[in-house]
Amino acid sequence: MSPMRLIILVGAAAAAIAAAFLVRGLAKPQTITETVVQPQTVVETQEVSETHVLVAKRDLVVGDLLSPDDFKWSPWPEKNLVSGYRTEEDDPKAIDELSGSVVKIAMYEDEPILPQKLVMKGETGFMAALLTPGMRAISVEISTESASGGFILPDDRVDVILTYDMQVQTSEAMVERPVTETILQNVRVLAIDQVFSQDENGSPTQIGNTATLEVKPSEAELIAHAQRLGTISLSLRPWSDALDTGSRGARTDLLNGGGATGNGVTVFRNGQPSTGIGGS
Repeated sequence: MSPMRLIILVGAAAAAIAAAFLVRGLAKPQTITETVVQPQTVVETQEVSETHVLVAKRDLVVGDLLSPDDFKWSPWPEKNLVSGYRTEEDDPKAIDELSGSVVKIAMYEDEPILPQKLVMKGETGFMAALLTPGMRAISVEISTESASGGFILPDDRVDVILTYDMQVQTSEAMVERPVTETILQNVRVLAIDQVFSQDENGSPTQIGNTATLEVKPSEAELIAHAQRLGTISLSLRPWSDALDTGSRGARTDLLNGGGATGNGVTVFRNGQPSTGIGGS
């Protein structure tokens, strides 16, 4: 074999070997290593001075009579304190002091309690704040016998009963007899002028002489007229009747001279005849 042909064969063999190694290298999977740098966040903390402020535990509407369950102490930044806020550190008995007050301006849940939005007991306008819009307050004289033994208290529900004397002319003679009628039902008691305490037998030791009732304007006229006719008594109703929106059974006919039936009716008060009720 000539030297030239031998050189060509050796070169071809070398090229084939090189090509084989190149193909083998390309066929292997390639591993790529990537270095990821995670960003670092630096949080700066700053201590904030806090105190506890008296706030509303629920939404409070105008006329709400507040109890201890309507208040709570809530964390509050000291730098955001406003004049009038009650703090637990400075006024720890605030809940007891404000219980029994009436809401004058509505407040939302978690809103700080401000004295300008409440009417305290004994303040001018306290009774007016208790009244439901459109209603009136009227007072009636009561006694132990006429007020369920003294156990009628503010926010109770009562029936108003009128007792009076009348004289009926029958075919045989004039007959005098007492008459008792329920003239108003399911009335809310706003106030009783009594201090409620109990003796060893569980009875009240001091009974009020006046009950203040929440009524409609026409019902106020009825009660004022009924007090001139006879004696007013209050009959205590169960708590479940507070949600009863049915008829109040107002005997407004008494204002127009109505009353018990009979031939010629004369009403007596304190032994004297009255012309408040006419017969048929």
